[in-house]
Amino acid sequence: MGKSARRRAPRATLGCWEEDQRGHDPLKTILAQNEIRVPELVPLRHRRMAASPWNYYRGAAAVMAADLASRPDSGLAVQLCGDAHLLNFGLWATPERNLMFDLRDFDETQPGPFEWDVKRFAASVVVAARQNGVKPSAADAAVAAGIEAYHKRMRRYTTMPELDIWYDGMHFDSWIGYFEPADRGRVSIHIDKQRSRRTSRGAFEKLTTMAHGRPRITEDPPIRVAISDDEQDDLVDQLFAEYRLTLQEDRRSLFDRFTAVDVVRQVVGVGSVGMMVYLVLFEGRTGADPLFLQVKQAGPSVYAAHGHPSVHEHHGARVITGKRLVQSATDIFVGWGSLHGRDYYVRQFRDMKIIPTTELIAPRLVEFATACGETLARAHARTGDPVAIDGYIGKGPKFAAAIRQFAHAYADQNERDHAQLVRAIDAGAVAALPG
Repeated sequence: MGKSARRRAPRATLGCWEEDQRGHDPLKTILAQNEIRVPELVPLRHRRMAASPWNYYRGAAAVMAADLASRPDSGLAVQLCGDAHLLNFGLWATPERNLMFDLRDFDETQPGPFEWDVKRFAASVVVAARQNGVKPSAADAAVAAGIEAYHKRMRRYTTMPELDIWYDGMHFDSWIGYFEPADRGRVSIHIDKQRSRRTSRGAFEKLTTMAHGRPRITEDPPIRVAISDDEQDDLVDQLFAEYRLTLQEDRRSLFDRFTAVDVVRQVVGVGSVGMMVYLVLFEGRTGADPLFLQVKQAGPSVYAAHGHPSVHEHHGARVITGKRLVQSATDIFVGWGSLHGRDYYVRQFRDMKIIPTTELIAPRLVEFATACGETLARAHARTGDPVAIDGYIGKGPKFAAAIRQFAHAYADQNERDHAQLVRAIDAGAVAALPG
Protein backbone atom coordinates (compact mmCIF):
# COMPACT_ATOMS: atom_id res chain seq x y z
CA MET A 1 0.00 0.00 0.00
CA GLY A 2 2.78 2.40 0.91
CA LYS A 3 4.77 1.68 -2.23
CA SER A 4 1.70 2.03 -4.45
CA ALA A 5 1.05 5.44 -2.87
CA ARG A 6 4.27 6.60 -4.52
CA ARG A 7 2.48 6.48 -7.87
CA ARG A 8 -0.21 8.79 -6.51
CA ALA A 9 2.36 11.20 -5.05
CA PRO A 10 5.96 10.46 -6.07
CA ARG A 11 8.27 11.21 -3.16
CA ALA A 12 10.46 13.57 -5.17
CA THR A 13 7.44 15.77 -5.93
CA LEU A 14 6.87 16.39 -2.20
CA GLY A 15 9.67 18.93 -2.39
CA CYS A 16 8.12 20.89 -5.23
CA TRP A 17 6.45 24.19 -4.50
CA GLU A 18 4.91 26.29 -7.27
CA GLU A 19 3.36 29.54 -6.09
CA ASP A 20 1.39 30.11 -9.26
CA GLN A 21 -0.49 26.82 -8.76
CA ARG A 22 -1.65 27.34 -5.19
CA GLY A 23 -5.16 28.30 -6.33
CA HIS A 24 -5.98 30.93 -3.71
CA ASP A 25 -4.96 34.36 -2.44
CA PRO A 26 -3.39 33.97 1.02
CA LEU A 27 -4.63 37.36 2.21
CA LYS A 28 -8.21 36.52 1.23
CA THR A 29 -7.87 33.16 2.97
CA ILE A 30 -6.78 34.90 6.20
CA LEU A 31 -9.57 37.47 6.02
CA ALA A 32 -12.22 34.82 5.30
CA GLN A 33 -11.54 33.32 8.73
CA ASN A 34 -12.71 36.52 10.40
CA GLU A 35 -16.36 35.73 9.66
CA ILE A 36 -16.73 33.62 12.82
CA ARG A 37 -14.53 35.81 15.04
CA VAL A 38 -15.31 38.61 17.48
CA PRO A 39 -15.14 41.72 15.22
CA GLU A 40 -13.44 44.01 17.75
CA LEU A 41 -10.61 41.48 18.21
CA VAL A 42 -9.85 40.99 14.51
CA PRO A 43 -7.48 44.01 14.32
CA LEU A 44 -5.49 42.51 17.20
CA ARG A 45 -5.21 39.23 15.31
CA HIS A 46 -3.88 41.02 12.23
CA ARG A 47 -1.34 42.97 14.29
CA ARG A 48 -0.06 39.85 16.00
CA MET A 49 0.29 38.02 12.68
CA ALA A 50 2.06 40.99 11.12
CA ALA A 51 4.66 41.13 13.90
CA SER A 52 7.00 38.65 12.18
CA PRO A 53 7.08 35.84 9.61
CA TRP A 54 7.07 33.37 12.52
CA ASN A 55 3.92 34.91 14.00
CA TYR A 56 2.34 34.90 10.57
CA TYR A 57 3.16 31.20 10.16
CA ARG A 58 1.54 30.38 13.48
CA GLY A 59 -1.64 32.19 12.48
CA ALA A 60 -1.78 31.06 8.86
CA ALA A 61 -2.69 27.39 9.21
CA ALA A 62 -5.58 27.97 6.81
CA VAL A 63 -3.19 29.30 4.19
CA MET A 64 -0.94 26.28 4.45
CA ALA A 65 -3.88 23.86 4.48
CA ALA A 66 -5.01 25.22 1.11
CA ASP A 67 -1.43 25.11 -0.18
CA LEU A 68 -0.91 21.50 0.92
CA ALA A 69 -4.18 20.49 -0.69
CA SER A 70 -3.06 22.03 -3.99
CA ARG A 71 -0.40 19.33 -4.34
CA PRO A 72 -0.78 15.54 -4.86
CA ASP A 73 -0.85 13.62 -1.59
CA SER A 74 -0.05 10.06 -0.55
CA GLY A 75 -3.60 9.19 0.55
CA LEU A 76 -2.14 7.48 3.64
CA ALA A 77 -4.51 8.88 6.23
CA VAL A 78 -3.87 9.55 9.92
CA GLN A 79 -5.58 11.73 12.49
CA LEU A 80 -3.71 14.96 11.80
CA CYS A 81 -2.70 17.27 14.58
CA GLY A 82 -3.44 19.84 11.91
CA ASP A 83 -1.04 22.48 13.22
CA ALA A 84 2.15 20.61 14.06
CA HIS A 85 4.51 23.59 14.26
CA LEU A 86 7.35 23.66 16.78
CA LEU A 87 5.53 25.51 19.55
CA ASN A 88 2.62 23.10 19.44
CA PHE A 89 4.90 20.52 21.02
CA GLY A 90 5.45 20.87 24.73
CA LEU A 91 5.32 19.42 28.22
CA TRP A 92 2.14 18.86 30.19
CA ALA A 93 0.94 16.78 33.12
CA THR A 94 -0.84 13.46 32.72
CA PRO A 95 -3.69 12.51 35.07
CA GLU A 96 -1.02 10.68 37.08
CA ARG A 97 0.87 14.01 37.33
CA ASN A 98 3.80 12.85 35.24
CA LEU A 99 5.30 15.35 32.80
CA MET A 100 5.06 14.16 29.20
CA PHE A 101 6.30 15.67 25.95
CA ASP A 102 3.63 15.62 23.27
CA LEU A 103 1.56 17.58 20.78
CA ARG A 104 -0.66 20.07 22.55
CA ASP A 105 -2.94 21.96 20.15
CA PHE A 106 -5.76 20.32 18.21
CA ASP A 107 -8.01 23.11 16.94
CA GLU A 108 -7.37 21.91 13.37
CA THR A 109 -7.29 18.16 13.98
CA GLN A 110 -8.83 16.22 11.12
CA PRO A 111 -8.12 12.99 9.21
CA GLY A 112 -5.72 13.58 6.35
CA PRO A 113 -2.48 12.49 4.61
CA PHE A 114 0.35 11.98 7.10
CA GLU A 115 2.80 14.14 5.16
CA TRP A 116 0.70 17.28 5.70
CA ASP A 117 1.66 17.27 9.38
CA VAL A 118 5.25 16.41 8.49
CA LYS A 119 5.49 19.31 6.05
CA ARG A 120 4.00 21.83 8.48
CA PHE A 121 6.42 20.66 11.16
CA ALA A 122 9.46 20.79 8.85
CA ALA A 123 8.67 24.25 7.48
CA SER A 124 8.14 25.55 11.02
CA VAL A 125 11.69 24.52 11.91
CA VAL A 126 13.08 26.72 9.12
CA VAL A 127 10.76 29.66 9.85
CA ALA A 128 11.59 29.56 13.57
CA ALA A 129 15.30 29.25 12.82
CA ARG A 130 15.25 32.35 10.63
CA GLN A 131 13.31 34.22 13.30
CA ASN A 132 16.14 33.61 15.76
CA GLY A 133 19.14 34.10 13.50
CA VAL A 134 20.04 30.42 13.21
CA LYS A 135 22.32 29.69 10.26
CA PRO A 136 20.66 28.03 7.24
CA SER A 137 22.95 25.02 7.57
CA ALA A 138 21.90 24.56 11.21
CA ALA A 139 18.24 24.90 10.27
CA ASP A 140 18.68 22.30 7.54
CA ALA A 141 20.40 19.97 10.01
CA ALA A 142 17.45 20.36 12.39
CA VAL A 143 14.93 19.53 9.66
CA ALA A 144 17.00 16.50 8.66
CA ALA A 145 17.20 15.34 12.28
CA GLY A 146 13.45 15.72 12.77
CA ILE A 147 12.57 13.78 9.63
CA GLU A 148 15.09 11.06 10.37
CA ALA A 149 13.67 10.72 13.89
CA TYR A 150 10.16 10.50 12.47
CA HIS A 151 11.17 7.76 10.04
CA LYS A 152 13.17 5.71 12.55
CA ARG A 153 10.37 5.78 15.10
CA MET A 154 7.77 4.93 12.44
CA ARG A 155 9.87 1.97 11.31
CA ARG A 156 10.09 0.83 14.92
CA TYR A 157 6.29 0.90 15.13
CA THR A 158 5.96 -1.46 12.17
CA THR A 159 6.91 -4.38 14.43
CA MET A 160 5.26 -3.26 17.68
CA PRO A 161 1.94 -4.61 18.97
CA GLU A 162 -0.99 -2.19 18.78
CA LEU A 163 -1.26 -1.86 22.56
CA ASP A 164 2.43 -1.04 22.86
CA ILE A 165 2.05 1.74 20.28
CA TRP A 166 -0.99 3.09 22.10
CA TYR A 167 0.76 3.15 25.47
CA ASP A 168 4.01 4.59 24.14
CA GLY A 169 4.93 8.12 25.17
CA MET A 170 7.83 10.42 25.95
CA HIS A 171 8.28 11.07 29.67
CA PHE A 172 10.22 14.13 30.83
CA ASP A 173 13.25 12.05 31.82
CA SER A 174 13.45 10.67 28.28
CA TRP A 175 12.87 14.05 26.69
CA ILE A 176 15.64 15.78 28.63
CA GLY A 177 18.00 13.07 27.42
CA TYR A 178 17.82 14.50 23.89
CA PHE A 179 19.86 17.49 25.01
CA GLU A 180 23.59 17.70 25.46
CA PRO A 181 24.73 17.08 29.06
CA ALA A 182 25.84 20.70 29.38
CA ASP A 183 22.33 21.90 28.52
CA ARG A 184 20.32 19.50 30.66
CA GLY A 185 20.77 21.37 33.94
CA ARG A 186 19.76 24.73 32.43
CA VAL A 187 16.70 23.26 30.73
CA SER A 188 15.68 21.30 33.85
CA ILE A 189 15.84 24.42 36.04
CA HIS A 190 13.63 26.30 33.58
CA ILE A 191 11.13 23.42 33.49
CA ASP A 192 11.03 23.07 37.28
CA LYS A 193 10.19 26.75 37.70
CA GLN A 194 7.44 26.57 35.09
CA ARG A 195 6.07 23.33 36.51
CA SER A 196 5.35 24.86 39.91
CA ARG A 197 3.84 28.05 38.49
CA ARG A 198 1.70 26.73 35.68
CA THR A 199 -1.07 25.19 37.76
CA SER A 200 -4.51 26.33 38.89
CA ARG A 201 -3.00 27.38 42.21
CA GLY A 202 -0.27 29.33 40.44
CA ALA A 203 -2.85 31.01 38.19
CA PHE A 204 -4.99 31.82 41.24
CA GLU A 205 -2.10 33.65 42.91
CA LYS A 206 -1.22 35.56 39.75
CA LEU A 207 -4.58 36.26 38.13
CA THR A 208 -7.07 36.88 40.96
CA THR A 209 -7.88 39.48 43.60
CA MET A 210 -10.45 39.50 46.39
CA ALA A 211 -13.56 41.66 45.92
CA HIS A 212 -16.41 41.74 48.45
CA GLY A 213 -15.04 38.59 50.05
CA ARG A 214 -14.91 36.58 46.82
CA PRO A 215 -12.04 35.90 44.39
CA ARG A 216 -12.26 37.65 41.04
CA ILE A 217 -10.14 37.20 37.92
CA THR A 218 -8.27 40.45 37.31
CA GLU A 219 -8.95 42.32 34.09
CA ASP A 220 -6.17 43.08 31.63
CA PRO A 221 -7.85 44.48 28.48
CA PRO A 222 -7.89 43.24 25.81
CA ILE A 223 -6.32 40.01 27.10
CA ARG A 224 -8.87 39.47 29.89
CA VAL A 225 -12.16 41.36 29.93
CA ALA A 226 -15.06 41.10 32.37
CA ILE A 227 -18.43 39.98 31.00
CA SER A 228 -21.95 40.65 32.21
CA ASP A 229 -23.68 38.60 34.88
CA ASP A 230 -26.20 37.41 32.29
CA GLU A 231 -23.45 36.16 30.00
CA GLN A 232 -21.79 34.38 32.93
CA ASP A 233 -25.09 32.77 33.89
CA ASP A 234 -25.66 31.55 30.32
CA LEU A 235 -22.20 30.02 30.22
CA VAL A 236 -22.63 28.19 33.52
CA ASP A 237 -26.28 27.19 33.16
CA GLN A 238 -26.25 26.19 29.50
CA LEU A 239 -22.77 25.42 28.18
CA PHE A 240 -21.43 23.79 31.34
CA ALA A 241 -24.63 21.78 31.81
CA GLU A 242 -24.03 20.28 28.37
CA TYR A 243 -20.27 19.96 28.92
CA ARG A 244 -20.82 18.08 32.18
CA LEU A 245 -22.58 15.26 30.31
CA THR A 246 -19.55 14.75 28.03
CA LEU A 247 -17.33 13.85 31.00
CA GLN A 248 -16.75 10.29 32.14
CA GLU A 249 -18.94 9.46 35.11
CA ASP A 250 -16.08 9.44 37.65
CA ARG A 251 -14.81 12.79 36.40
CA ARG A 252 -18.32 14.21 36.39
CA SER A 253 -18.53 13.34 40.07
CA LEU A 254 -15.27 15.23 40.67
CA PHE A 255 -16.40 18.22 38.61
CA ASP A 256 -19.61 18.44 40.68
CA ARG A 257 -17.50 19.22 43.75
CA PHE A 258 -16.56 22.60 42.26
CA THR A 259 -18.61 25.79 41.96
CA ALA A 260 -18.12 28.50 39.35
CA VAL A 261 -17.24 31.85 40.93
CA ASP A 262 -16.04 34.09 38.06
CA VAL A 263 -15.73 34.23 34.27
CA VAL A 264 -13.81 36.56 31.94
CA ARG A 265 -13.39 36.67 28.19
CA GLN A 266 -9.83 35.87 27.17
CA VAL A 267 -7.54 36.40 24.18
CA VAL A 268 -5.09 33.59 23.45
CA GLY A 269 -2.42 32.72 20.90
CA VAL A 270 -1.98 34.16 17.42
CA GLY A 271 -4.18 32.11 15.11
CA SER A 272 -6.90 31.87 17.77
CA VAL A 273 -7.26 35.60 18.34
CA GLY A 274 -10.85 36.61 17.70
CA MET A 275 -12.34 33.24 18.56
CA MET A 276 -14.56 33.43 21.64
CA VAL A 277 -12.57 32.18 24.63
CA TYR A 278 -13.54 32.25 28.31
CA LEU A 279 -11.48 31.67 31.43
CA VAL A 280 -13.60 30.26 34.25
CA LEU A 281 -12.59 30.08 37.92
CA PHE A 282 -14.11 27.31 40.03
CA GLU A 283 -13.67 26.75 43.74
CA GLY A 284 -13.71 23.45 45.59
CA ARG A 285 -15.71 22.91 48.75
CA THR A 286 -12.95 24.14 51.07
CA GLY A 287 -12.75 27.57 49.40
CA ALA A 288 -9.00 27.14 48.97
CA ASP A 289 -9.05 24.72 46.07
CA PRO A 290 -9.10 26.65 42.75
CA LEU A 291 -9.71 25.10 39.36
CA PHE A 292 -9.36 27.10 36.15
CA LEU A 293 -11.05 25.83 33.00
CA GLN A 294 -10.64 27.40 29.58
CA VAL A 295 -13.64 27.40 27.24
CA LYS A 296 -12.60 27.88 23.63
CA GLN A 297 -14.70 28.32 20.52
CA ALA A 298 -14.21 25.59 17.94
CA GLY A 299 -14.90 26.23 14.27
CA PRO A 300 -14.37 23.98 11.26
CA SER A 301 -10.85 22.64 10.82
CA VAL A 302 -8.84 24.49 8.17
CA TYR A 303 -8.53 21.09 6.47
CA ALA A 304 -12.28 20.47 6.37
CA ALA A 305 -12.62 21.62 2.77
CA HIS A 306 -9.50 19.78 1.63
CA GLY A 307 -9.19 16.46 3.47
CA HIS A 308 -11.28 13.64 4.80
CA PRO A 309 -14.53 14.90 6.36
CA SER A 310 -14.93 14.73 10.12
CA VAL A 311 -17.53 12.34 11.49
CA HIS A 312 -18.35 14.90 14.19
CA GLU A 313 -20.92 17.59 13.51
CA HIS A 314 -19.97 19.34 16.77
CA HIS A 315 -16.57 21.00 16.30
CA GLY A 316 -15.80 20.81 20.01
CA ALA A 317 -16.33 17.06 19.91
CA ARG A 318 -14.04 16.90 16.84
CA VAL A 319 -11.25 18.68 18.72
CA ILE A 320 -11.51 16.58 21.87
CA THR A 321 -11.82 13.29 19.98
CA GLY A 322 -8.77 14.18 17.90
CA LYS A 323 -6.89 15.14 21.04
CA ARG A 324 -7.67 11.78 22.64
CA LEU A 325 -6.68 9.90 19.50
CA VAL A 326 -3.34 11.67 19.10
CA GLN A 327 -2.07 12.38 22.63
CA SER A 328 -0.53 9.68 24.78
CA ALA A 329 -2.69 10.83 27.73
CA THR A 330 -5.29 13.56 28.05
CA ASP A 331 -6.51 16.08 30.62
CA ILE A 332 -9.27 14.61 32.80
CA PHE A 333 -11.54 17.66 32.35
CA VAL A 334 -11.68 17.85 28.54
CA GLY A 335 -15.19 18.00 27.08
CA TRP A 336 -17.43 20.13 24.91
CA GLY A 337 -20.65 22.12 24.76
CA SER A 338 -22.51 24.81 22.82
CA LEU A 339 -23.79 28.31 23.51
CA HIS A 340 -25.72 30.75 21.31
CA GLY A 341 -24.99 28.82 18.12
CA ARG A 342 -21.26 28.42 18.75
CA ASP A 343 -19.44 25.16 19.48
CA TYR A 344 -16.85 25.10 22.27
CA TYR A 345 -14.43 22.71 23.89
CA VAL A 346 -13.26 22.81 27.48
CA ARG A 347 -9.89 21.96 29.02
CA GLN A 348 -7.87 22.82 32.10
CA PHE A 349 -6.03 26.13 31.95
CA ARG A 350 -2.27 25.55 32.25
CA ASP A 351 -2.21 22.38 34.44
CA MET A 352 1.61 22.21 34.19
CA LYS A 353 1.48 22.97 30.46
CA ILE A 354 4.97 24.18 29.63
CA ILE A 355 5.24 25.79 26.23
CA PRO A 356 8.76 26.46 24.91
CA THR A 357 9.82 29.67 23.22
CA THR A 358 11.73 29.86 19.97
CA GLU A 359 14.47 31.73 21.83
CA LEU A 360 14.90 28.77 24.19
CA ILE A 361 14.71 26.23 21.37
CA ALA A 362 17.02 27.97 18.86
CA PRO A 363 20.38 26.96 20.42
CA ARG A 364 19.09 23.38 20.77
CA LEU A 365 17.11 23.17 17.54
CA VAL A 366 18.47 19.81 16.35
CA GLU A 367 17.70 18.13 19.68
CA PHE A 368 14.25 19.65 19.96
CA ALA A 369 13.35 18.78 16.36
CA THR A 370 14.46 15.19 16.99
CA ALA A 371 12.09 14.88 19.96
CA CYS A 372 9.28 16.44 17.90
CA GLY A 373 9.87 14.06 14.99
CA GLU A 374 9.62 11.01 17.22
CA THR A 375 6.52 12.37 18.93
CA LEU A 376 4.79 13.09 15.62
CA ALA A 377 5.52 9.55 14.44
CA ARG A 378 3.96 8.10 17.58
CA ALA A 379 0.88 10.29 17.11
CA HIS A 380 0.48 9.12 13.51
CA ALA A 381 1.08 5.46 14.33
CA ARG A 382 -1.87 5.48 16.74
CA THR A 383 -4.37 6.12 13.95
CA GLY A 384 -2.50 5.35 10.73
CA ASP A 385 -0.75 2.32 9.27
CA PRO A 386 2.95 2.39 10.24
CA VAL A 387 3.80 -0.31 7.70
CA ALA A 388 2.25 1.63 4.82
CA ILE A 389 3.83 4.93 5.91
CA ASP A 390 7.23 3.28 6.28
CA GLY A 391 6.78 1.62 2.90
CA TYR A 392 6.02 4.97 1.31
CA ILE A 393 9.04 6.66 2.89
CA GLY A 394 11.34 3.80 1.89
CA LYS A 395 14.94 3.11 2.79
CA GLY A 396 16.62 5.76 0.66
CA PRO A 397 17.00 9.54 1.07
CA LYS A 398 14.27 10.65 -1.37
CA PHE A 399 11.56 11.42 1.20
CA ALA A 400 13.84 13.29 3.60
CA ALA A 401 15.47 15.27 0.78
CA ALA A 402 12.07 16.29 -0.61
CA ILE A 403 10.75 17.42 2.77
CA ARG A 404 13.90 19.46 3.39
CA GLN A 405 13.53 21.11 -0.02
CA PHE A 406 9.89 21.91 0.67
CA ALA A 407 10.64 23.30 4.13
CA HIS A 408 13.01 25.94 2.77
CA ALA A 409 10.84 26.78 -0.24
CA TYR A 410 7.76 27.19 1.91
CA ALA A 411 9.62 29.32 4.45
CA ASP A 412 10.39 31.66 1.53
CA GLN A 413 6.71 31.63 0.55
CA ASN A 414 5.71 32.36 4.13
CA GLU A 415 7.91 35.46 4.12
CA ARG A 416 6.24 36.69 0.93
CA ASP A 417 2.78 36.06 2.38
CA HIS A 418 3.72 37.88 5.59
CA ALA A 419 4.95 40.84 3.54
CA GLN A 420 1.63 40.88 1.68
CA LEU A 421 -0.27 41.21 4.98
CA VAL A 422 2.07 43.97 6.20
CA ARG A 423 1.59 45.92 2.97
CA ALA A 424 -2.17 45.59 3.23
CA ILE A 425 -2.09 46.91 6.81
CA ASP A 426 0.21 49.78 5.89
CA ALA A 427 -2.07 50.69 2.98
CA GLY A 428 -5.13 50.73 5.24
CA ALA A 429 -6.77 47.85 3.38
CA VAL A 430 -6.65 45.58 6.45
CA ALA A 431 -7.51 46.83 9.93
CA ALA A 432 -4.87 46.29 12.61
CA LEU A 433 -4.16 47.72 16.03
CA PRO A 434 -1.23 50.18 16.06
CA GLY A 435 2.14 48.48 16.37
